[in-house]
Amino acid sequence: MSIAASLSTDRDANQTLVVIFLRGAADGLTLVAPVEDDNYHRFRPRLAVKKEDAVMLDGMFGLHPNLRPLEAAWKEGDLAIVHAAGGESDSRSHFEAQDLMEHGGIAAGGWLGRFLRAKGPSQSPLGAVALAPTLPEALSGAPSAAAFLSLDEFGIGKRGGAAFDQQLRRLYDLESDELRHAALNTFEAMRRIESIHRQASAANGATYDEKDDFARGLRQVAQLIKADVGLDAASVDVNGWDSHFTQKSLIEPLMTRLASGLAAFRQDLGARMRNTTVVVMTEFGRTVQENSGFGTDHGRGSAMFVLGGGVRGGRLHGAWNGLQSLEKRGSSESYGDLPVLNNYRDILAPVLVRHGLEEAQLGKVFPNFAFNPLPLYRL
Repeated sequence: MSIAASLSTDRDANQTLVVIFLRGAADGLTLVAPVEDDNYHRFRPRLAVKKEDAVMLDGMFGLHPNLRPLEAAWKEGDLAIVHAAGGESDSRSHFEAQDLMEHGGIAAGGWLGRFLRAKGPSQSPLGAVALAPTLPEALSGAPSAAAFLSLDEFGIGKRGGAAFDQQLRRLYDLESDELRHAALNTFEAMRRIESIHRQASAANGATYDEKDDFARGLRQVAQLIKADVGLDAASVDVNGWDSHFTQKSLIEPLMTRLASGLAAFRQDLGARMRNTTVVVMTEFGRTVQENSGFGTDHGRGSAMFVLGGGVRGGRLHGAWNGLQSLEKRGSSESYGDLPVLNNYRDILAPVLVRHGLEEAQLGKVFPNFAFNPLPLYRL
């Protein structure tokens, strides 16, 4: 086994899946608004996105104006959207719903970790990363995964200096087989990270908001991709989407951060987006009808985004039945839910196949699920 097996010099060889989780149940009906549905405006007299403000996508839907930085990706066919997306659980608990979705149902480990195992573990110490203090549940059980807030945290440290680094390398040179190969990959990864720090600026004129932790996280993911460290998967969160009260003031800045960060990431990677996929998902959506606190409550369906190479973009995928027939529930029947018509696994399945998983192995990633994958990719 050689270092080239995991730390590639072939810029077309590596594929990276970036999973962005919007924690707190993002309101898909605001992110991607059915502005041509009269019921939408009837249910949300104060919160509905106005048609004249929306970034129109087709004859029904428009992006919230704060997501305008994603318009170019949509028009250029690199962004696909699935509405009425989510899981089968009717749980209204953020923690329970996130746990079920990140585990891919009732299963041991996380779906992203199982994907990496089924695909074949990378020998790179940076095969999977989370830009977070701790690993998310989706990456639990991964063959190799690291959680950090900054690439500065990944290294031996400055105390030993170059002499200590050389001594450590000589020590591992005495080993054989897997331990030596793992050490060589680790040293090579650190060497490439050092080169990242020397060339930290974004490419292609991209600009990240360095005051925003989400943008900084995406910038570091882009740096790892460009450094060819063997990055298979990355996880980045955007927190704070629980909008029971004063929803506009709460989530409009979040939408700006999300769209601006993704647009900068796409511009930064340039041609490398051909081998990169970004999935944006959330644990559940919000009620269709606004509440008395200028917000929305916990609901069911939301929207998922798939951005990247090969995607059949510039269109909405999956089933959509409009807002005339809503799922009702308990004591809040009048608020209603957008039903989940497109299971998140059927959205992730073609993404995982795109990233090297055999179709026959999908059951290992999402056990006990009957697949009906959406046709998200061009043939």
